[in-house]
Amino acid sequence: MGRFLKEDPPHDWRELLKPRCLICDKGGQFWNTGFKSWCRKNGIKPRFGAVGQHGSIALEERLILTIKLLLSGLLLVPIRRQKFQRELSLIADWYNAHRPNSALGGRTPNEVYNKRFPVNRKPRYETRAAWPRASPCATPRTLVKGKLGVRLELQVDFYQGKRHLPLVTLKRVA
Repeated sequence: MGRFLKEDPPHDWRELLKPRCLICDKGGQFWNTGFKSWCRKNGIKPRFGAVGQHGSIALEERLILTIKLLLSGLLLVPIRRQKFQRELSLIADWYNAHRPNSALGGRTPNEVYNKRFPVNRKPRYETRAAWPRASPCATPRTLVKGKLGVRLELQVDFYQGKRHLPLVTLKRVA
């Protein structure tokens, strides 16, 4: 049950998801008293990336860029707070469950957090009929599934019907 006893369930599930710390840069918005008091009130410790250290907050910066790019894919960005929060929630769900991350070895954040076997390590299809089965593939190395020379079809669906949140899969063609 984590931080809670069986007799004392959390009243709000957001408590379970609340971060212990926020990693940020040394921008002025993170040095002001408003931000610091908000962190204190919410029990979140602000942590700063190492000054002058390349890549100290690279993952956070890349996540922010991804969110901005996904929001820019919308025809209209929701102005109402509740709709905007819903859109951010969908993006977070899609990102954590379906977007492979190179810093995580091609795994999704959910695969890492929940200690699940990564999809990119499962046996793969090989479309080249004459390719040696034992030949190394791209990283991570995986086994070949079924016969060589299989025909595949690219299938694109969208998470919750949102066209800016693609779900790309390969399906075997009979």
